[in-house]
Amino acid sequence: MPNKNYKNNMRKTRKVRVGNIFIGGGHPITVQSMTSTFTSDIKSTINQIKKLEEVGCEIVRLAVPDMESAKVIGKIKKAVDIPVVADIHFDYRLAVEAAKQGVDKIRINPGNIGDKDKVREVVKACKDNKIPIRIGVNAGSVKAVKKDNFKKWDKKRWALEMVKEAMEEVKILEDMDFKDIIVSLKADDIERTAIANEIFASKTDIPLHLGVTEAGTMIGGIIKSSILISNLISRGIGDTIRVSLTEDPVKEVRVGFEILKALKLRKYGPEIISCPTCGRTQINLIDLVHKLEDEIYSNSDIRKKAEGLKIAVMGCVVNGPGEAKDADFGICGGKGKGIWIENGKQAKVIKESEWINQIIKKIRSY
Repeated sequence: MPNKNYKNNMRKTRKVRVGNIFIGGGHPITVQSMTSTFTSDIKSTINQIKKLEEVGCEIVRLAVPDMESAKVIGKIKKAVDIPVVADIHFDYRLAVEAAKQGVDKIRINPGNIGDKDKVREVVKACKDNKIPIRIGVNAGSVKAVKKDNFKKWDKKRWALEMVKEAMEEVKILEDMDFKDIIVSLKADDIERTAIANEIFASKTDIPLHLGVTEAGTMIGGIIKSSILISNLISRGIGDTIRVSLTEDPVKEVRVGFEILKALKLRKYGPEIISCPTCGRTQINLIDLVHKLEDEIYSNSDIRKKAEGLKIAVMGCVVNGPGEAKDADFGICGGKGKGIWIENGKQAKVIKESEWINQIIKKIRSY
């Protein structure tokens, strides 16, 4: 797994600027998400981006299905603090308009954006406005799917078709002396996605955006995404990630950072140690921990103060004292109350109803 020497093992890639953030070139792996609002609904879109910013989202993508959506990007950008990406399918003119609106990056899908002349128009608009392009290849929309009996393809054949399509699109851009490129190669299963990224990584120095597309709901999506992302990153492949979930996009950001935190690559809030509960538990530990996380991660100031801390929230005396002793501070539960442990020592008894306030107060003191 990655360790303190991770940067030395990273795949060497070019550096691409997206707004005020760099992707690739040895910069930290960034976490991004996508809004689920109608982009043309400016107020709702801005409100959702603000929530994403609060939990740490570093880049946000907007669906641009029509010209109405493209034309409001400028207004949305002025109201938010993180780079904004326009997600374009089918109509290259939407990308041209998004570039005029000052978007920070444009994502095009070579499987549906159109012929070379249309792609060149997008490149020209991006070049004139100094905007990078993400070539986003999805397994389900590669051109060969429409022409061949793809049901007979094995995983590697799928991956090779995805890489081929990405490389063809890269050539169009680079033939126009356009180098500010990021590529994503995504399928709905881990194996195809991993193979495609491995092959592409061996061919170019273009930064890679990692993720599993259509990953599913919370449990299945987290499992797929965690396995894929950690597998590739452990081999130095990957420069930015998006965890795609059929959930509130705020959860995508949380999961993305938790993956990187578990890999010791990014700091993000505290490490909370909590037990699964059992018949010995005499407090409502599950609700307590959920409420504690909400308090921490819905407030960027508290989250940042808590970075690097290890907090134990334990349900009984079996493992509680030991885990809390090993943490910066924590609580070991009893019947409707708990023992506060700090610096390895038992300090006081706290009522169950006061646990969250006590922990937040302690975090604020750092």
